[in-house]
Amino acid sequence: VQLQASGGGLVQPGGSLKLSCTAPGTSLDRYAIAWFRQAPGKEREGLSCISTYDGGDGKTMYEDSVKGRFIISSDNAKNTVYLQMNSLKPEDTAVYYCAASGNIWIWPPEDYEFDSWGQGTQVTVSS
Repeated sequence: VQLQASGGGLVQPGGSLKLSCTAPGTSLDRYAIAWFRQAPGKEREGLSCISTYDGGDGKTMYEDSVKGRFIISSDNAKNTVYLQMNSLKPEDTAVYYCAASGNIWIWPPEDYEFDSWGQGTQVTVSS
């Protein structure tokens, strides 16, 4: 599946952004979709995952650093997964990627378990 990530930008600390991950022409109702990020000089880290499988009840999980601030959701009718990011901090600055796996569920998300990746979208949190 080909993924497209978008929605990044420059935001002040405490602000919000909503990232989108779309798969044009492809149904996303049978994947585990995760959001990762990679800051300069750091390894890519998995942040959150959602199961889009029918019957998967939209199961979600979050890494501790974003729990309570980020919300992952899916709209299967629009073939889109979102990452609502609230209370952003300077340390959230990174390139954000979405990724898809044909497995029903993956946690914690590891790079090698995901087959398809979006191109990345830059998020900069700065005053």
